[in-house]
Amino acid sequence: MAHRLATEYVKTCLQLTEAEMFRFIQMFVDQQVTLQIKVLENGNQEVVFQDEGQEIVLSFEQKSGKYECKGSCRLSNTRLANLMRKAVSEFKGSAIVNRIYTTYTMVYYYEHGAVVKIVEAKGQNENIIYEYKDTLGQMEQMFKRKEVEREIEGIHHHINRLLDLRNLLKDQGILKQIDERLGQLTQRLFALEA
Repeated sequence: MAHRLATEYVKTCLQLTEAEMFRFIQMFVDQQVTLQIKVLENGNQEVVFQDEGQEIVLSFEQKSGKYECKGSCRLSNTRLANLMRKAVSEFKGSAIVNRIYTTYTMVYYYEHGAVVKIVEAKGQNENIIYEYKDTLGQMEQMFKRKEVEREIEGIHHHINRLLDLRNLLKDQGILKQIDERLGQLTQRLFALEA
């Protein structure tokens, strides 16, 4: 099995409530990771985690009652890397994570705490290993498209009946009403087909 050289968290984004911030810090404390918290004058916090000579510095900006962390870090310490993975997952964060090996890099894309894509990168070559597919969402979209198709079919049928009726009648008042209705149906048809 290949030995991981480092884990790099790129474009990491966590948004935590005050209670979640406490749980986040506690997660590291429970694993005997040394930490320092610096509370800045504007309420923002800088959290420094240390383990076996490795250090992570995360800055949390206070925004709308939440602590928001955006940044990146590079870790060679497996325990810190695993804790960051667990934090991104548990607190529904987003991140691009490069797991760096000697001859290749595995790139993990997280959205709302879940892995949505895994790519193996070797030099300039990239190979998609996994990609999340929203099957239920795709089925819902397909169903909606079928509903639109049924409505289009119904409008075509209605237009044909009105045109047949228009060809039979001579009363200008009724013909005007038919023409107005045909105009409305044509506009609806144009909107549906666009």
